[in-house]
Amino acid sequence: MRFSIAALLSLSAALAAAQLEVNLAGASNVGLGDGSQFITGGCVADADCDSACCADLSGVGICSGEAAQFQAGKNGCGFDDPNADATIAAAQAQVEEQGFRKMRRGERMA
Repeated sequence: MRFSIAALLSLSAALAAAQLEVNLAGASNVGLGDGSQFITGGCVADADCDSACCADLSGVGICSGEAAQFQAGKNGCGFDDPNADATIAAAQAQVEEQGFRKMRRGERMA
């Protein structure tokens, strides 16, 4: 199969437009440090992520698979958020806005 230059440029532009973002559904796991965050969820350090990889995405932590730590604009595992307190506070505000909160083992819904 042959690709034209125009087709390759078009594909490249489409991939650039599909920008990776942190999945806000995981806001309740940000900053817990217990490995409970899923891939694409926000993080402040590797300890947040189930994958043990908090990658830097333009100054924001995003849990990533180790094999994908440099894909889609990510700058590798080992991100340590210098603004962790503010990031955690923003995540907690997002949880409140969403109406979600993480249930603990043995806790029952009201």
